[in-house]
Amino acid sequence: MGLHLTKSKYIAGRTCPRMLWHLIYNPDLFADSEPGSIQDIGTLVGQIAHQLFPGGVIVNEQAWEHEEAVRQTLSLMKDKSVPAIFEAAFEFDGVRVRVDVLERLGRGRWGLREVKSTGKFKDHHVDDLAIQLYVLTGAGVKVSSVELICINTDYTRGKRGINWQRFFQRIETTQTVNAVLDDVKKHLKALRAVVRKRHEPKVEPSSHCPSYCHRWDACRAKKPEDWIETLPNLREGLRKRLLDAGIQAIRDIPDDFGLNGNQEKVRQSWQGDPEWVSEDLAKALKPFGPPALYMDFETFNPAIPRYAGTRPFQQIPFQWSLHRLTREGRLSHKEFLADGNGDPRRAFAESLIKAVGVAKTPIIVYSSFERTQLAKLATSFPDLADDLNVIINRLADLLPITRGYIYLRDFGGSFSIKAVAPALSPDLTYDDLELVSDGGAASTTFTRLTSGMLGEYETPTVLRNALLEYCKRDTMAMVKAHKALIQRIN
Repeated sequence: MGLHLTKSKYIAGRTCPRMLWHLIYNPDLFADSEPGSIQDIGTLVGQIAHQLFPGGVIVNEQAWEHEEAVRQTLSLMKDKSVPAIFEAAFEFDGVRVRVDVLERLGRGRWGLREVKSTGKFKDHHVDDLAIQLYVLTGAGVKVSSVELICINTDYTRGKRGINWQRFFQRIETTQTVNAVLDDVKKHLKALRAVVRKRHEPKVEPSSHCPSYCHRWDACRAKKPEDWIETLPNLREGLRKRLLDAGIQAIRDIPDDFGLNGNQEKVRQSWQGDPEWVSEDLAKALKPFGPPALYMDFETFNPAIPRYAGTRPFQQIPFQWSLHRLTREGRLSHKEFLADGNGDPRRAFAESLIKAVGVAKTPIIVYSSFERTQLAKLATSFPDLADDLNVIINRLADLLPITRGYIYLRDFGGSFSIKAVAPALSPDLTYDDLELVSDGGAASTTFTRLTSGMLGEYETPTVLRNALLEYCKRDTMAMVKAHKALIQRIN
């Protein structure tokens, strides 16, 4: 087993030593990125950025061919006709890196360029660039400029396609990265100590944990059921006070600890009655019917804008689900899923306008997301604005009701529909949805459909059916949650 550190392992270790240890000793736990995922799109953006450096040459050797990649890189550096090297390979102090772009600047100087599929320079990019600069400097490369190349979120795609020079922005980071360069050696020493451990290091799961961590469930397993991390809107100051007081379980929080309203409901649910219902719930629910409609949208936000007039990361609605409940209790359903062949927004809006009708029946949603998307559609399509604004005026948001007028211990500190609906109505579940079970998966799946990035055994029909079933489940969750709330006031 090679114990060389790499840029990715260095970043993992700086994020969490336990993550680094498992990346070394249990690499199979870290699955390859699936087509259409954030990681996959990041790779694509990196390749497209090569167009900013005409005449650049790529080092094609694979990760396991690092020594040959280093030799190829050195050969290209000697060839003054090569203006830039892509995937340039270097090794120093037991650390191996591949540089996205090594740009020749003249007089023996070079520019280190890191490409990210993000819209701005972020704090964690400093470590990414610093470890590369450390290795290059140690390998004798004279680096006089360090840049992050990322996406210009103000760019709008034109009718003739994408202007890549305007799509990207180049951010000078030389001073910022040089300021932390002396710390790299200290960090490497700490990370090598982690790698030498025979057992995984003990690391408390907390705010430092990234959302993509594959070890979250394992790290969470030994925590109490009412772990303080499940408190809603847990800020770092409160977290520190709780940990300093030795408190890990919500039920152990004293009465006078200064929790906010929703946090206090959670605490009381663990110390006493597992269900709290406000005496004002009936009044709050009055505008919600039935009769009622229940509406949910799905969107995707491609880093590379697909359609003329759209920007990077702009939310593009492509699917809606609509349940209709009559006063007598009859339930029906309508849905829309774009075919993926072009900009779906107009067809999305027109079909929704037709489906909701002109009655004044409340349209129940769960969050302000649908309201925001409808307002954007009204701006994009002025001829539909009146009809879309009528829909906006009919919206009734169920989320503030659950936040303000009821709390069940089984919410687990969350007020998301996926936590609330199964707790209020146990016959409602998302567990049987294998391909698409959350909004992120829906976005990725539609991205794959529109780009043809399908798995070996996947078909468009299978993925489309998965999208339809998921969105339908979300509106059914609202139906069930609303019904359960009504039952608690009768």
